[in-house]
Amino acid sequence: MDNQGKQSKEQQILAAAEQEFLTKGYDGARTTSIAQAAGVTHAMLHYYFRTKEQLFERIVDEKFETISDSMFAIMGDPSLPIVERIKGGISAHFDFVAENPLLPRFVINEIISRPERYELLHKRIGDIIDNISNGLQSEIDHAAERGEMEKMDVKMLFISIMSLNIFTFLAYPFMKPLLGELMADRERFLAERKAENIETILRRIKKQ
Repeated sequence: MDNQGKQSKEQQILAAAEQEFLTKGYDGARTTSIAQAAGVTHAMLHYYFRTKEQLFERIVDEKFETISDSMFAIMGDPSLPIVERIKGGISAHFDFVAENPLLPRFVINEIISRPERYELLHKRIGDIIDNISNGLQSEIDHAAERGEMEKMDVKMLFISIMSLNIFTFLAYPFMKPLLGELMADRERFLAERKAENIETILRRIKKQ
């Protein structure tokens, strides 16, 4: 099998495993089901990924790398004004969660049901925050000194971004019967929610 074929098989396995983990959790996920969904034999799955743990960690790594890269590409761009970078970071994070709506609940459930997972997930999240916030705090401080925005702790900013964006998707199934027509059009609701989340945080950081 050539390299392109190997990469294709690997991606098929990863896509099937991601769906299996997110819908059934780590304990409920079965490598036999993953192999069947990916269209490969169980032996072939183990050729690419020796254990379920290895497969799980690969998916976690790829997901957190994706969000880190997308947020850093905007928030770490020195050519943009700091407020615009923060606005772009909020938007990039919201879009990532919108593309992976099952991920937040999966992460929370894994931490609750398997506390030992906390170290793995804590490290990945910590790496993202360190990667993005490296140097950003001093830029925020300087912008505040220039009167361009309110001074704030960059880690508190990240908590606000994650709280607002992730809650939208965690609570979506419960909000739907309460909000009725507002949520009838999912795409429209998410677009309005993203705009609201951005405006909420910008009101916090902008000088009055």
